[in-house]
Amino acid sequence: MHIEQIYTGCLAQGAYYITNNGEAAIIDPLREIEPYLERAKRDGVKIKYIFETHFHADFVSGHVDLAKATGATIVYGPNAQTGFDAHIATDDELFAIGNVSFKAIHTPGHTMESTCYLLLDEQGKEHAVFTGDTLFIGDVGRPDLAQKAATMTQEELAGILYNSLRNKVMTLADTTIVYPAHGAGSACGKNMSSETISTIGAQKETNYALRADMTQAEFVEEVTDGLLPPPNYFPMNVAMNKDGYDAIGDVINKGMHALSAAEFEAAANETDAIILDTRDPEVFAQGFIPNSINIGLNGGFAPWVGALMPSVKQQLLLVTELGKEQEAVTRLARVGFDYVIGHLQGGFDTWKQSEQEVDTVTRYSPEDLQAKYTDTNAVIIDVRKPTEFNASHILNAHNVPLADMNNQLATLDKDKRLVLHCKGGYRSMIAASILKARGWNNLVDVKGGYVQIEKLDLPFIKNEKTV
Repeated sequence: MHIEQIYTGCLAQGAYYITNNGEAAIIDPLREIEPYLERAKRDGVKIKYIFETHFHADFVSGHVDLAKATGATIVYGPNAQTGFDAHIATDDELFAIGNVSFKAIHTPGHTMESTCYLLLDEQGKEHAVFTGDTLFIGDVGRPDLAQKAATMTQEELAGILYNSLRNKVMTLADTTIVYPAHGAGSACGKNMSSETISTIGAQKETNYALRADMTQAEFVEEVTDGLLPPPNYFPMNVAMNKDGYDAIGDVINKGMHALSAAEFEAAANETDAIILDTRDPEVFAQGFIPNSINIGLNGGFAPWVGALMPSVKQQLLLVTELGKEQEAVTRLARVGFDYVIGHLQGGFDTWKQSEQEVDTVTRYSPEDLQAKYTDTNAVIIDVRKPTEFNASHILNAHNVPLADMNNQLATLDKDKRLVLHCKGGYRSMIAASILKARGWNNLVDVKGGYVQIEKLDLPFIKNEKTV
């Protein structure tokens, strides 16, 4: 028996490839299916089942394309309704691959169809459980994403999740390996560990939501406390995973349309496309096409696109580093953004050589910030998450989380100089580009972010204490 966790850092997502005696199963595959097909060909196995733990909200699964390519059966848990052929499992139903089997364990709460898959070895012993978004390492799935579909409150869903965990998951052998769908950085939970593998026994000891003496009321209160609103694209990804989608090969082919500078400018003027510049923030700051939005590939690219763009149907024009065009298109497709209408051939150098207008972002060093801290015309805008801000921030700084920036533009004064920072510079440059595109020109980004700022001799508030 072979188990491989295929982890994608940008999405903090784990897919799984399991083989035994000539057959294979894939659990929660990403949308691009070639890696799974290549593994199966390499190992000389037939992909028999594609197990889906639930209708994913944060990425588009590869289940539909993979089933078409292999003839494998898509399996969902009870209550699932799909727009394509799928086997809807019953609770405790068994599925064999080779000499091992998977038991579907219905664990509603994160969503009503959420199902864990328990892998039983050749002797029928509990070996591993693939928990999807029901149980993470250090956390459990958020219960607020399925409220509309389930016509329940998040508190009601949390209560159902409590029972699923106590009566189904925590009753498994302590030695059972836990393979979750996500790790730290995913918006599907709030307290996930950077570890991506554990055991049932270890989670009983360390996971706050699995305390032995925890009442249902305590669980509901703790699991629902501090939940941020889910990103806008989540419901759209759920719909694509339920109803199906265009083949990713077709999406990539359309997105790989190379445009000259003149063609790129015409497309920007004649459509509602947003110009998405995927270069690193330090490079972007030195020069970019006016009104571009910077979300760098070398960061949480796809989730931030999903959180900040108005819709997965938003048309996009790409500016990338040379050779990164297809990677950008593919990673956008992973989260359902299928409407890339072209990229700037030759990258930003093509634009400069065409002598078109170029914009820049002014940047402060941390020392510049210290020297100008008392500037009464400046407002420090901290775009980190509220939990980061509350732990430690500059005295008099204003917290405008990047994820909520589009909703808070009215609170930002165009007559003031906005001094932006995040933890390291990635998120603050996204914020700067959004503000620039919306008409805020008097702004500055702080190089190195809070990691460098906290070394300065400035007044800070740490856990509500000024230091």
